[in-house]
Amino acid sequence: MLEQPHFGRRLRRLRLERGMSQACLVGEGMSTGYLSRLESGERRPTERAVAYLAGRLGVDASALTRASDDRSLPHVLAAVASAPHGTEDTAALSRAVDQDTSDDPAVRWQALWLLSRAAGRDGDYRGQCARLPELVELSDRLGAADLRVRSRVQYARCLRALGDLRTAEPTAGEAVSIARTGDLPVADTTAALMVLISIETELGRLDEAQRHVDELERDLLPSATSTQAAEALWTAAVVSNRQGDHAAARDRLERALGLVRGEDDLVLWTRLRAAATAAALRMSPPRVAAAGRWLSEAAAVLDLVGTPLQVQELRAL
Repeated sequence: MLEQPHFGRRLRRLRLERGMSQACLVGEGMSTGYLSRLESGERRPTERAVAYLAGRLGVDASALTRASDDRSLPHVLAAVASAPHGTEDTAALSRAVDQDTSDDPAVRWQALWLLSRAAGRDGDYRGQCARLPELVELSDRLGAADLRVRSRVQYARCLRALGDLRTAEPTAGEAVSIARTGDLPVADTTAALMVLISIETELGRLDEAQRHVDELERDLLPSATSTQAAEALWTAAVVSNRQGDHAAARDRLERALGLVRGEDDLVLWTRLRAAATAAALRMSPPRVAAAGRWLSEAAAVLDLVGTPLQVQELRAL
């Protein structure tokens, strides 16, 4: 039998991966309180509890109880982090995280960060969101303001991608609050503010979004790097477009496009052109010629190095 707290970690991970709340597992002989104590590591599971939970989760009991293999999480993490680009064995890292029996929150945080980033890169937002709540918890346990902000920014982005704006908004708000009080670098505060602005815009709270755009441009842009400034201007352009101020949106997008070269950040360079294409087509009147030029530039790159999700999004344009 896998000992606590490792059984609880694995139980929680399997539950979250399936998008299940604790209430989904509760039933005869399994109260919410008992389940919470199992997940927190306060209670040792009985064989009957393991069999019940495995049935509700749709897995073999061994998925909850198997011991870890000989490769420790730090070992696998080091191998994955140092692997040549494109050859990272994230499946091995995922197994190592699930089987981890150590109590090193910093190592576990880094492993979960790599896994969540890989899932997001592949467009697997549900898989990414299954990892991120624990990432947030670990960052709070470590008490590191920068990790607390980055975990929440990533979680808010993922929730937004899944359409869960009501949960994403307070998560992004927490990130902004921690960044402001933690005296963090401009990059962290900018990232937190940008994701909050994007969520507010999608919720239709344009006055709040504009207030945060003003803060972004006044307090952060002067100290931002060119890539950070480009992303911030892109975010601000979306707000302008939603407000119907197409001239301001066009100006901000063109400034953003001029800040990033392909050799600086090819992914951002391409995403900016895709975003500019979409914005140009929504303007009144639509800027069809400019949209066609930006679309062609982005397509030439994505045909060579784009992920399936990026290619699909570009084809939709």
